[in-house]
Amino acid sequence: MAASRLPVLVAGLCLAFAAHAADTDTWKLPVAVKKLDNGLTVVVSEDHSSPTVGISMVYHVGMRLEPQNRTGFAHLFEHLMFEGTPDAPKGTFERVIQGGGGVFNGSTRADYTNYIASAPSSALAPILWMEADRMKSLDFSAKNLANQQNVVKEEIRVNVKNQPYGLFYWTDLNRLAFDKWANNHDGYGSFKDLDHASIADVKTFHDTFYQPANAVLGIAGDVTPAQAFALAQKYFGQLPARTLPQRPDVTEPLNTKPRHEEQTDALAKVPALAIGWKMPARGSKDQVPMMVLSQLLVGDDASRFYQGLVKGRELLLNVNGGVNFPLGDGSDYAGPTLLGLFALYKPNATPDQVLAAIDEEIGKVASDGVDDATLARLKTKMLSDWYGGLESFLGRADTLAKLQTLWGDANVANRMPGWIEAVSSDDIRRVARTYLTDANRSVIVRRPAAAAAPATKTAK
Repeated sequence: MAASRLPVLVAGLCLAFAAHAADTDTWKLPVAVKKLDNGLTVVVSEDHSSPTVGISMVYHVGMRLEPQNRTGFAHLFEHLMFEGTPDAPKGTFERVIQGGGGVFNGSTRADYTNYIASAPSSALAPILWMEADRMKSLDFSAKNLANQQNVVKEEIRVNVKNQPYGLFYWTDLNRLAFDKWANNHDGYGSFKDLDHASIADVKTFHDTFYQPANAVLGIAGDVTPAQAFALAQKYFGQLPARTLPQRPDVTEPLNTKPRHEEQTDALAKVPALAIGWKMPARGSKDQVPMMVLSQLLVGDDASRFYQGLVKGRELLLNVNGGVNFPLGDGSDYAGPTLLGLFALYKPNATPDQVLAAIDEEIGKVASDGVDDATLARLKTKMLSDWYGGLESFLGRADTLAKLQTLWGDANVANRMPGWIEAVSSDDIRRVARTYLTDANRSVIVRRPAAAAAPATKTAK
């Protein structure tokens, strides 16, 4: 598919990419892909506008595929990847990357775990050596495991147990909306499951998923594809190829009956709602129209839900959400996900009033679609965000690696703008009618403990 024309409002963003542009308002991201004999896929985007590189190593495993009775294990393992190896003890990453002015990080999502770094291009070789080294082996010690078990448990205390609302709009909403364990368990983790993780569990997980055939290496910036492929071959090429485990079927149909749960929160001051609708499958014809519909409904302060329920009816104090909220966006999932909402509503409002107002806004779209001016504005905003995410070398490397992992095609980076431009009002009307229905909706009402009975009721 040919590169799309950038709207006028985002044309300025392309100035950083002028060397790669065919003209002043069209840009196609340079993408080169090679698979090594052991199965590692390498994606390179060459850009010499800065003497730096972005690097992303994406493993095709996340919370969805962690072992049963080991909730939070994929997240725990992400932490263990920074505990060092027999050849590169703990602290080596910090000295090599941060010592040269770079940055690094890692994150765990439902369908992948990514490790990212940005540094001067002169540091590319040592960074790739370190990535290959920890793909080969880790320092599997009881001390390191216990250390990171405690780190993850502290994250849970800080982000869930000691915060009003915790992460109920993610962990609890998934539990209510989905039926299969892979999709509905708490990926952040329980203390019990984390404490029962063993050295044997860690070794098995590494051997099974942290291998070349289950990984994509993304490199963007001041390097040619030939140079990057040669370095990847040098450092990763000798790692053994291993057979990938069979992936379980995690697919689920849309729900056919509303799901509802009532909760209380001892730390909350005002009541809250979490709402989710099951979304179309990755790569389906409805995925990109749903991304546009999400932008229309909850994308920013101009959205229908914000203007209609926060500003207009004054039922909500705020509202946040989107496809794959809060752990990603509409393009980076490979299994079932939700269009999720998290809203604080005013104490003098009722959940039924809020839900009725949300239904009213959805009903307008399902009936009338969206006018041309509004649709153009939505597309302009989404294209700006898409290209903005590719502007930095780090963001570019990570996006390409994730697209290659989840879609099997890094060139989705160049195809997505055209897909967004092609969405019509009829497409938006169709997906609103299909997915944003009462039957496909799950709702959690969470009230301050002082204002509600302590009982919790669940209906499925």
